[in-house]
Amino acid sequence: MHVIRIERFDDPRIEDYRNVSDAKRLRRRNLFVAEGRLVVGRLLESAHRVRSLLLNEASFRALADQLGGLAADTPVYVCETPDFSSITGFNLHRGCLALADRPADRAAGDIAETADFVLVLEGVADADNVGSAFRNAAAFGVGCVLLSPTTCDPLYRKAIRTSMGSVLEIPFARLDNWPADLGMLKAKGFTLIALTSKDLAIDLPSCAKRQPRQRMAVLAGNEGNGL
Repeated sequence: MHVIRIERFDDPRIEDYRNVSDAKRLRRRNLFVAEGRLVVGRLLESAHRVRSLLLNEASFRALADQLGGLAADTPVYVCETPDFSSITGFNLHRGCLALADRPADRAAGDIAETADFVLVLEGVADADNVGSAFRNAAAFGVGCVLLSPTTCDPLYRKAIRTSMGSVLEIPFARLDNWPADLGMLKAKGFTLIALTSKDLAIDLPSCAKRQPRQRMAVLAGNEGNGL
């Protein structure tokens, strides 16, 4: 790593951090942002390529061991805590931000090939809900998450934060030909199970008793309309 002390909030070397709240700009630059020590720590332990970090002194010390694994030319910018708001325009990062390269898009069929338990999200629009879905997916051993075209980007910063870094660990892909691509899961031997709160639905314990141990794809829908 290459440690650089930032003395001025308008230092041109940290220009990318002045736009971290602009999701479209980050996407155009093929970047995503991670915030907070826990999430940034998980990013540093993942296979994602870290482009740079912006840390206050406390975060720099707390992450020292993990930072040691960075490439020698990776910039680690260290600044005073009060300068963060001036640089980034928001104050939810607790003095710890990292920029990383977005991973290449993956084919849904490829990542589903080795999974026995899949979560499918249709039209989940809220970033916090997508992050929560990934966090629960990690807790329940989901092998991958598949997304409809209208589901929020899992690499949006709020989704990453709410997932506690789970989106950095669980493979995900888009189902571009929605909903016809669900046929691909059936062809691979998955049983499709739709989640709904409607009164006529089978309750989950009863559903579990009916299903032999086999490949399952659980579908969850939009916040307002469901599936």
